[in-house]
Amino acid sequence: MQSISKVTCMAWAPNNTKFAVCTVDRVVLLYDEQGERRDKFSTKPLDSKYGKQSYVVNDMVFSPDSTKIAIGQSDNIIFVYRIGEDWGDKKAICNKFVQTSAVTCLLWPAEYAIVYGLVDGKVRLANTQTNKSSTIYGTESCVVSLASNVSGKGILSGHADGTVVRYFFDDEGSGESQGKLLMHPSPPYALAWGANSIMVGGCDKKVLAYGREGHILQTFDYTRDPTEREFTVAATSPSGQSVVFGSYDRLRVFNWAPRRGVWDEAKPKEILNLYTITSLAWKKDGSRLCAGTLCGGVELFDCCLRRAIYKNKFEMTYVGLSQVIVRNLSSGTRVVLKSYYGYEIEEVKIMGKDRYLVAHTSDTLLLGDLLTNKLSEVPWPGSGGNEKFFFENDTVCMIFNAGELSLVEYSNNEILGSVRTEFMNPHLISVRLNERRQRGVDDNKKLAYLIDIKTIAVVDLAGGYNLGTISHDSKIDWLELNETGRKLLFRDKKLRLHLYDIETSVKTTLLSFCSYVQWVPGSDVVVAQNRGNLCIWYSIDSPESITMFPVKGDIVDLERADGKTDVIVTEGVNTVTYTLDEGLIEFGTAIDDGDYERATAFLETLEMSPETEAMWKTLSKLALEAHQLHIAERCFAALGDVSTLRFLHQTNQIADKVSKEMGGDGTEFYQVQAHVAMLDKNFKLAEMHYMEQNAIDEAIEMYQELHMWDDCIAVAEAKGHPELEILRGNYYQWLTETGQDEKAGEVKENEGDFQGAVNLYLRAGLPAKAARLAISRMEITNNSDTVNRIASSLIKGEFYERAGDLYEQIRNNQRALECYCKGGAFRKADLVTSVELEAWGDYLIQQKQMDAAINHFIEAGCSVKAIEAAIAARQWKKAVHILELQDDSSAGKYYVKIAQYYASMQDYEVAEQLYVKGGHIKDAIDMYTTAGRWEEAHKLAVKCMTEEEVMALYVSRAQELERDEKFQEAERLFATVKQPDLAITMYKKNRMFDDVIRLVAKHHPDLLTETHLHLAKELEAESRFSEAEYHFMEAEEWKAAVHMYRVNDMWEDAHRVAKSHGGPSAQKQVAYLWARSLGGEAAVKLLNKFGLLEYAIEFASNNFSFDFAFDLAHLASKDKIPDIHLKHAIYLEDEGKFPEAEVEFIKAGKPKEAVFMYVHNKDWANAQRVAESHDPESVSEVLVGQAKFCFEQKDFQKAEAFLLRAQRPELTVKYYKDAGMWSDAMRICKEYLPNKLSMLQEEYEKETAKKGVRGVEGILEQAREWEQSGEYSRAVECYLKVKDDSNTAQMEKCWMKAAELSIKFLNADRAVEVVQVVGPRLTQLRKYKAAAELYLNLDLIKEAIDVFIEGEEWNKAKRVAKELEPRYEEYVDQKYKEHLKNQGRVESLVGVDVMAALDMYAERGQWEKCLETASKQNFKILHKYVALYATHLIKEDDAQKALQLYVQHGAPPNTQNFNIYKRLFLDLINLPDTDTPECYRMWADLRNFLLQLCENISKSAEANSPAHEDFEQMLLIAHYYATRSAAKGVEQLIGLAAKLSVSLLRHTEIVPADKAFYEAGLAVGWANMAFIFLNHFLDLCDAIDEGNLDTLDHSDFLDTDIPFEVPVPTKLCVTDAQREQIRDWVLMVSMDHRLEQVLPRDERNTYEASLVAASTGLRSLPCILTGYPVLRNKVEFSAAGKASNKDDWNKFLMATKTSHSPECQDVLKFISQWCGSLPATGFSFH
Repeated sequence: MQSISKVTCMAWAPNNTKFAVCTVDRVVLLYDEQGERRDKFSTKPLDSKYGKQSYVVNDMVFSPDSTKIAIGQSDNIIFVYRIGEDWGDKKAICNKFVQTSAVTCLLWPAEYAIVYGLVDGKVRLANTQTNKSSTIYGTESCVVSLASNVSGKGILSGHADGTVVRYFFDDEGSGESQGKLLMHPSPPYALAWGANSIMVGGCDKKVLAYGREGHILQTFDYTRDPTEREFTVAATSPSGQSVVFGSYDRLRVFNWAPRRGVWDEAKPKEILNLYTITSLAWKKDGSRLCAGTLCGGVELFDCCLRRAIYKNKFEMTYVGLSQVIVRNLSSGTRVVLKSYYGYEIEEVKIMGKDRYLVAHTSDTLLLGDLLTNKLSEVPWPGSGGNEKFFFENDTVCMIFNAGELSLVEYSNNEILGSVRTEFMNPHLISVRLNERRQRGVDDNKKLAYLIDIKTIAVVDLAGGYNLGTISHDSKIDWLELNETGRKLLFRDKKLRLHLYDIETSVKTTLLSFCSYVQWVPGSDVVVAQNRGNLCIWYSIDSPESITMFPVKGDIVDLERADGKTDVIVTEGVNTVTYTLDEGLIEFGTAIDDGDYERATAFLETLEMSPETEAMWKTLSKLALEAHQLHIAERCFAALGDVSTLRFLHQTNQIADKVSKEMGGDGTEFYQVQAHVAMLDKNFKLAEMHYMEQNAIDEAIEMYQELHMWDDCIAVAEAKGHPELEILRGNYYQWLTETGQDEKAGEVKENEGDFQGAVNLYLRAGLPAKAARLAISRMEITNNSDTVNRIASSLIKGEFYERAGDLYEQIRNNQRALECYCKGGAFRKADLVTSVELEAWGDYLIQQKQMDAAINHFIEAGCSVKAIEAAIAARQWKKAVHILELQDDSSAGKYYVKIAQYYASMQDYEVAEQLYVKGGHIKDAIDMYTTAGRWEEAHKLAVKCMTEEEVMALYVSRAQELERDEKFQEAERLFATVKQPDLAITMYKKNRMFDDVIRLVAKHHPDLLTETHLHLAKELEAESRFSEAEYHFMEAEEWKAAVHMYRVNDMWEDAHRVAKSHGGPSAQKQVAYLWARSLGGEAAVKLLNKFGLLEYAIEFASNNFSFDFAFDLAHLASKDKIPDIHLKHAIYLEDEGKFPEAEVEFIKAGKPKEAVFMYVHNKDWANAQRVAESHDPESVSEVLVGQAKFCFEQKDFQKAEAFLLRAQRPELTVKYYKDAGMWSDAMRICKEYLPNKLSMLQEEYEKETAKKGVRGVEGILEQAREWEQSGEYSRAVECYLKVKDDSNTAQMEKCWMKAAELSIKFLNADRAVEVVQVVGPRLTQLRKYKAAAELYLNLDLIKEAIDVFIEGEEWNKAKRVAKELEPRYEEYVDQKYKEHLKNQGRVESLVGVDVMAALDMYAERGQWEKCLETASKQNFKILHKYVALYATHLIKEDDAQKALQLYVQHGAPPNTQNFNIYKRLFLDLINLPDTDTPECYRMWADLRNFLLQLCENISKSAEANSPAHEDFEQMLLIAHYYATRSAAKGVEQLIGLAAKLSVSLLRHTEIVPADKAFYEAGLAVGWANMAFIFLNHFLDLCDAIDEGNLDTLDHSDFLDTDIPFEVPVPTKLCVTDAQREQIRDWVLMVSMDHRLEQVLPRDERNTYEASLVAASTGLRSLPCILTGYPVLRNKVEFSAAGKASNKDDWNKFLMATKTSHSPECQDVLKFISQWCGSLPATGFSFH
């Protein structure tokens, strides 16, 4: 079939925006996601020699980033095309992989890895990064299909023998096998790898489902279905839950049922005449499936299970059970929500200001941020949907469920952390996830939350451990971590603000009465409000450093943007902004970033203040920690800490010296480290640094300086220092000198000199220490003299007990007892004297001598007995005193006894203290309650009882008092426990309303009015009206009081209340209602009494109480009756009761109103009837009304008839005018109002002028009328007024009519005027012919010609001019030329005005065209434009092209061109690097051009002029340049080239001097000539830099023909590097005195290159080959003055012959042309 164009392959881009299709014609078509074609490109064969038909595209695939396509071809190659991100981007091949056999199928699972199958059975991997490919595995059978798993980490390959092989790049922990997996009965062309199994189809009409290890799970057999054919292709949905198989005219769909673990077949999709499906592609978001067919069709199927609109903002497309596409309807952005575990997504919600996605599956929870496109799926077993989500934090979602808080970080599939908490308020939870990077911290994730209302926990979410727990004494109502998670701010219910440092666990109170607090974003600065102050902590590490500003309002927000931080405060209705010091904030940030230099630089700019000082302190601490000692030194200087500053200065000097001498970081040097440790007061660490470097003396010296002798001696002892004893001696001497006897004694004691130690202790006034030593050392106690000295010192110091111990040690018991007794140490005295004081005390008790017993028990240490004795003796204070000295808890029971005594004595304060000390607080409470002192009882109760217990106690007691009718006491109790409502209820129950009101006013002032009303209604119900009235009045509800009295028929009271509280109107109203309730005569009397009769009638009428109004009027005011009838009539009319209203109007004597009523309601018959019966004057108004109605209904005839019956023709005219029916208006006017006709006509004309197009028909009608009535002038004006842009034909017709009438009927002048108006109008309408004919009718020839010119009808214009007015022919020609110029039609202009055309070409820069055209004219014209073009090129710095121009067109000897020629020559010789063989052609062209020019000049009038001589010299120079370039190309002629360079020096008045000397110096080699030339070149360079040559030394070139005065070159011919290279060489040579600074001389004793002999002044001819003087051996030419040195000539000829150099041959050819015939030689050149 010719029409078949099989789709060979298709692919969707992973980003879902592109869809590629390729058919057998090998062109890749690119479509967008809506299926519109946007781009295409052709593929190419492996080798173009095989042709386009040599291959087919078997498969293609997009790269993971969607910017490339891999094409697998049957001609053994894979091409990778870069297609770019946008449509229309340039397509380029970026990789190609040539294979050994045809490529059958492709996958691109990872960034650089393409997997492909080959006909030879290999499955290979191509790496697009390295451009290399390798074999993954090989089989013996052709690869027919490839499939990857859902993650792309595993692949299956199907082979022609039925084998299916599995391979994993990463098995993701599944443990599944690799290698041959299964053997399918037919080739597996349709191969799909779903989420849970593998499905295979082939040519046997069966689909088999295989398990993970290749066993058959299910078989779907279609062999019996005659319509089914083989399965050609299969595709898996991106979720792996569905598989589609393509066959003939049919798609079969299989869905995985997760609960049953099987595949279910859905209803197949049948499409007649679709034919075989050759390719399937499933869009990566799952929303579309594409099927390509044998005939080239591509079908696009929508794969959604269901679609829903959410909140009219989002579209939810369920493309699979586990995949939903969420699209924002306003922006079009899409998010693909997918369960990675394959669970069915139940419901999707969008929360948190339409930014966050929340979806549930059976076992997981999906969360997503639509703004950042970050999605998470976390395990979440069924929770019943009771979670609460909080989205206050941009990076993490907080989920509360059943008392547990879970945190999920977006884009993380694990729950970040879970904690138990009951507090769901986001203000009581703070999460910080990597918000501000810190030095050395990679993963910073912190959470702070409440364990209970008074306890905060801080957790490290990354490490999963608790960082700290903060217990507080009050309820916490707000908390927040800083961005680094190191500090926590929290506020309690008492509005106190606290700071907690997590690292040090230190809590600080920052502020009281804090109403607002916030961290400044991006910093550790805190902003808070305390009453009327704005408080800022710029350095939170120093909480005491606070900056305060007074503010009038409340802080509402904090904004930080564009390097500016603003605090926004509302002050009443205004919003005021306070800007914070960004620099101070910047300091904190610099500190956090560790940029201490930036922090220092910033602090330098600030004045010293408490805040600045705090910052310097912080910086000093951090700088020391970071070993940035110079910064620390600067900090201590700023803080004025001179000692630390000096120490640091010395340390820095050491560090700097070490750095300078040894290199490296000086702060690592041991002395520096020791100094830093000393600064930190870590002397052991400093010692360690010294000891590591064996710097023992330095360590000892350090300790000596610090007077730390113990450590000093310890170091000396440890290291066996030779000066140990000297150190000890020095130490003892120092202690003695400084009076440190105690320390000296310790030293002596340590040395074993105990006697000396005792003496020193005694000298130091430390007898107790001497006693301790004496007691422990026998040798001292044996010395009674020493013991007596110690004891006497102890007694003197009143250390009696220690003296007793000492005497006891030496067995002097008597003195010991005395001392113990003096010191009150009776126990020790007992032991010594053995007096049983306790027994003595017991005896005294028996003898009832309680007072004496107390002291004995005290001395015996029997405190309990002493207390009992004191209580028995009723010595209560003594009992208390003894009790307070006891540590034994058993004595606590006596507090109660003593407390009961004080309670009985009504000394409640002391009793309370005792009860409390004894732990019997409840007894104290009972005491106070019994005494009726409830406030004190409450204070105690709060301490020991729960709030509920206290409440219960007080309420029950109050209720008891209430029962006893002690209401005031009960109220006090209720007030004590803050229960005023119970007191109010009590008073209300007992009908004590005054007290109710008092308490409500005190505790609930906002409910006072409501309470008054409530009480009033209760009293009203009890008929206690006067009391109720009082409460209504208090509630300011006098109307309710009036209503109460009215309802109860107490009208006098109602009237009284209304009068006193409601004002006159209320009083009148109540009187009226009172009268109405009475009725009849009584009502009239009452109203007359109040003088309100008229008011009552008026009020009754206005309020539709007509019966009462009539009653009153009939009885007392009959003149009011018509008014009442009128009001009644109006009321009935409003109610739509027209007949009754008519009767009332007539009774009121207002029949006209009845007529108007019927007219208003368009009831014309009744209106006519009433008018005729009761008001004949109104008949005409009825007719007018009827006519107006008919006009509105467009019934004009009836309307006209009615108005004429009413004799109102002027109204008829008006209505017709208003309806725009001017003809009818004029008809009526003509008939009935002829005197107003002209006015109407004028009005009509004005109206039509205003209306424009809308009035066109009217104008035409009017114009025709004028025409018919012979008013031609007016008719012409009307026709001219016609303007209707929508109908140009009609306009033209009208204007032509106007012109025709004016020509026929009006005078000649008027006709000309009209034609001059109509002509331009017709021209504007492009009706040129008509306009011209009109002009010609009136002999306006010029105007007719102008019209034809405007219409570009040049022939007609010319013909008119020629036939009617020949003098205008030139005018037409001129206009035609201008037209061609303006149109840019130069080709046409050439035929008319060639010079104008050439100028135009030149203006446009079309020089080739210009010269081509000029060349067809004469030589003069051509060279005019050649000169212009050459000038243009020279300005554009393109002298070479200008030269070619003259080479091509010749060089005329025009004097005006001489400047061009000179400028051309100068530009070329100034070009850099033109002395190479390659430049020969340029020099030859210049030389030939100048030769031609000189020959032309010699034949002109300018022959032998100065200009001619100049050009001859230029020719010579050009010849030298050309010959030099030719010679440089031949090795034998290098010397000749050098001579030419030297000869050019004599022409430096033209040739740039620096360039000439530079080239000559390099050409002659590195000898003395070179030295002279290059040295002069350097002098020239310096002179050029200075701008003049005045100081230039020319002494080397005296007696030569090298000119002295030369022009200063504008810029150097060499680079700075070249110049320096020359300078270095010249310097080197000048240092070497072997070279003579003299130019070489010849036989004339003259510089060898000079033409003029120094001695004789004779001038020699220059050699035409070298420029050197021709002296003896010469070759002469036929032209005069042309000769050559024979040696040079022969050398040149020989070199030319041997090298066959075309350049040299060209030089000889030129010489023969310039100098005449060459001398006879023995050879010729070909």
